[in-house]
Amino acid sequence: MPAAACHTGATATGVLGHHCRVSRSQAQTAPGSHRIALAQFDFPVGAISANAQRIAELARRARDQHGAGLLVLPELALCGYPPEDLLFRDSFLDACDAALAELAADIRGIDVVIGHPLRRDGHLYNAVSWLRDGAILATGCKQALPNYGVFDELRWFHRGQDACLVDWQGLRVGVLICEDVWAGAPVQRLAGAGAQLIMSINASPFEDAKSLARRDLLRERVAGHGCAMAYVNCVGGQDELVFDGGSLLIDADGREHGPARAFTEDLLVCDYQADNRRWQPPDWQPPAQQEHEAVLWAGLVRGLADYVAKNGFSSVLLGASGGMDSAFVMALAADAVGGARVHAVAMPSRYTAGLSNDLARQQAQTLGARFDTIAIEPAHHAFLDMLAPAFAGRAPDLTEENIQARCRGLVLMALSNKFGGLLLATGNKSEMAVGYSTLYGDLCGGYAPIKDCWKTLIYRLAHWRNRQGDGEVIPQAVIDRPPSAELREGQLDQDSLPPYEQLDAILHRHIELGQSAAQIVAAGFEMATVEHIIGLVRRAEYKRRQAPPGPKISLRAFGRDRRYPMTLGWR
Repeated sequence: MPAAACHTGATATGVLGHHCRVSRSQAQTAPGSHRIALAQFDFPVGAISANAQRIAELARRARDQHGAGLLVLPELALCGYPPEDLLFRDSFLDACDAALAELAADIRGIDVVIGHPLRRDGHLYNAVSWLRDGAILATGCKQALPNYGVFDELRWFHRGQDACLVDWQGLRVGVLICEDVWAGAPVQRLAGAGAQLIMSINASPFEDAKSLARRDLLRERVAGHGCAMAYVNCVGGQDELVFDGGSLLIDADGREHGPARAFTEDLLVCDYQADNRRWQPPDWQPPAQQEHEAVLWAGLVRGLADYVAKNGFSSVLLGASGGMDSAFVMALAADAVGGARVHAVAMPSRYTAGLSNDLARQQAQTLGARFDTIAIEPAHHAFLDMLAPAFAGRAPDLTEENIQARCRGLVLMALSNKFGGLLLATGNKSEMAVGYSTLYGDLCGGYAPIKDCWKTLIYRLAHWRNRQGDGEVIPQAVIDRPPSAELREGQLDQDSLPPYEQLDAILHRHIELGQSAAQIVAAGFEMATVEHIIGLVRRAEYKRRQAPPGPKISLRAFGRDRRYPMTLGWR
């Protein structure tokens, strides 16, 4: 396809307003500099009309309030990322085409770089267009399509051949789409074509430590090419993905500016100096380096808050056991949606310690959450009586324990159905890995906020959260208690599992790093323990297939990031 293509669209209608922080006034523009605005915002999947309205308003604000000559939007900002199999529907693509044409006709006095799907010559592309003065000046297509981890772009898109390269205010500006920068060759081609400045538009999901890898990669890409770069990423939760923003500026000599604050929407205004191919230091840098735990907590909060809001829930519901996981999720939910919209339910059985109920009630009061107690003992007793003839002659075992968990699941699902709250499953990644959970019991729920959090990480984040100056939002007594499912007398997690420090270390190596049993043993772990844990992981695949979605924050999360067969003969 050609590197530039021009189109004319219909006149657009009015747009809705949106509040943006004013970063710099037009009067502050230095002589010889070029003002650009990066839209680090949430563009929800499928909200084409609303996204187009927001884009038009952002263009007006960037032009009128900040004096910017160019607005740069993230990858597929028009339709949201990832639209998945919506891309197979002609009606969806028709709506994208119409919205793009209206935006192109409506926007004047500022150039806009926008990501969108594009149909051309019988193929579908992940594209970017440069809008100027009522027309589409140029269009380029994504050249490197990721098809690993959470990405399936080869399912929907055809590889492009050319990037978008445009003359803007005396500069040669190229635009690449996300993976193009990671691949490397597209940067070389743009630089070879005379690009002085490269815009990298992204929908790059968050994972722990990825921001450092991005920074190093961008610095490597500009090295030796004489091109500066602006990296803009979207923000927000989308099902099992959460996008962190973290937009960056890189000078031609590799010096970096930023990143912008993670998980925060902002119109990022920056001035580019063409003479030395450097960015003036922007005023949107975080005041200090964000703590590792702060970023992880913000990601979990953003993922949960957006799932609740985008799916139209007015409240959330969870079982409050007085244990670590439920206490953690209660605090997380309060931060995400506000304590008044959290409904915590204690469901004691004959094995529940009185302290468990007391701690759950205390935490709910601290957070301003609604708290109810619904004892499951009558239901548990009824099921045992009902099943007694069928179970005659067999000793009690895991079956009776699971009946309790399923009684609780039934109660919570009934409350969710009756009152419309989103039921939060409280299982963590360590439990999900080894199957330490009950189908139709504690796996019940519409969203699992901590399904990608190892148990050891949950303890670390709990300590961090309690140090943030607003009190003990997770009771210290809960943190100090030995973990227990309380499904039989005196039960502790460590009766069935190795200590969580050891368990998580083995699971991290096997699941996230892909190490074999032999490699893990070579790192100093006992063979019998390693083989036992890996065996549990394999046997629990069928449970994970039925678990609720939850936000990915690690290198490899369960769900679309790690896909193993349930029926497996390979060892």
